[in-house]
Amino acid sequence: MTISNLNLVGTLPLLFLSAWACGLLLVDLWIPGDRKHMTGWMALSGFAITFFWVSSNLGQREEAFGGMLAIDGFSNLLHLVFLGSGILATLLALNYLKQHDIERGEFYPLMLFSVVGMMIMSMAKDLIVVFLALEMLSIPLYVLVGFARTRADSEESALKYFLLGAFSSAFQVYGIALIYGATQATGFAAIGDAVAISGASPLLLAGIGLMLVGLAFKVSAVPLHMWTPDVYQGAPSVVTGFMSVGAKAAGFAAIVRIFFSAFHSLAADWAPVIVLFAVLSTVIGNVAAISQTSIKRMLAFSSIAHAGYVFVAIVPGGYGALSDFAASAVIFYLAAYGLTNIGAWSVVIAVDHADGMGSDISNYAGLARRSPGLAAAMTLFMLSLTGLPPTMGFVAKFYVFRAALAAGYTWLVVVGVVTVLISAYYYLRVIVVMWMNSGDGQVVTPRALNFTVGVTAAATLVLGLLPGPLMAIVESSVRGLF
Repeated sequence: MTISNLNLVGTLPLLFLSAWACGLLLVDLWIPGDRKHMTGWMALSGFAITFFWVSSNLGQREEAFGGMLAIDGFSNLLHLVFLGSGILATLLALNYLKQHDIERGEFYPLMLFSVVGMMIMSMAKDLIVVFLALEMLSIPLYVLVGFARTRADSEESALKYFLLGAFSSAFQVYGIALIYGATQATGFAAIGDAVAISGASPLLLAGIGLMLVGLAFKVSAVPLHMWTPDVYQGAPSVVTGFMSVGAKAAGFAAIVRIFFSAFHSLAADWAPVIVLFAVLSTVIGNVAAISQTSIKRMLAFSSIAHAGYVFVAIVPGGYGALSDFAASAVIFYLAAYGLTNIGAWSVVIAVDHADGMGSDISNYAGLARRSPGLAAAMTLFMLSLTGLPPTMGFVAKFYVFRAALAAGYTWLVVVGVVTVLISAYYYLRVIVVMWMNSGDGQVVTPRALNFTVGVTAAATLVLGLLPGPLMAIVESSVRGLF
């Protein structure tokens, strides 16, 4: 591998954010304990610089590190999702950490390192790089989940997430070993060539299945979802909002890269498994959410269901010309889910602070009278998560179902529509509680939280009314990659 093959210039955003995180660890040593918000503002600056850097180069298509990393429209668009979630989560953390007495400077470098792992995951074109990226994004998250050291539920959540995450990583490593044994390669292009020549072998299919276990765990797909409600409830809310978007998007980025590129010719073998994930996740996620009284656990099962909807878009990935549109639908859905979900968690943070403890849905009673702006924004987020117009969530589900219909999976779309109707019950229940029930208590929201709620609500509504320009950018950026 020569210096030119490394293409360090193409990976400068990645290298810059990594260096910024390392530098922030050192700078934080000289920041007094009562001014750790300064570390947060510096982390925010790093995220923002990288965000604008990436957004100015959406159309570039090149490789780095001898073809192990891809710098293209697919990875760059997902970088914006990761960086955007980091920016919004940092804004929320500026006040949240202090209010909950867990303000420590290492929180922000951990977020930066996790985002770097997510970015590498979306660029990876080699199975070894996929595994390294998965660990790089996961290990900081294990620490962040247990960041509230004084709370037993936070420590319990971190331990569960770590143990189950390590267990799923072992499956993935074993799967990579079996794939290498069957193809003598770890690069996606070389694996694709080997599969085209020798076809599917039992060893290869076993490796694909084991590797998929690790990725399905990361995106909270049924039946690898049982950690999600406990971790989402026990982790600090700002961490939950961040990981529910970033980790899920990174997992799906790897799935799209691997199955649309390396195993494209084996679609007949892996598509039924993806269909199973889609059906189980949408049905079980939505049905289980109905009985939840905690909004955190409700959003956790909602996250499981939304993973199923993304799998619906992945199913057509092995059908030739549909691959590009399927990848575009995945990106658009993840962007819509990211904006809506972080917005919803912002409102959860506001109400949690006002109540002082707990996250019961009954705490939202009378929110429309106490804070009309928050109630209106939460209403918009619930409608978007349901998939109702005029929100971005409606458009996202439309693109996902359109991709499945084009591949002939009409019955899968019917299942998806039915589960959307089921989800309307528990999403609309929150709206009813906010607007129809009476409640007491004052909601005090800091400016950073108000800004986050406002930005996400505005984007959810505007991109729901005018989705064409964004989808055109996504489709043009992804065209010809798969």
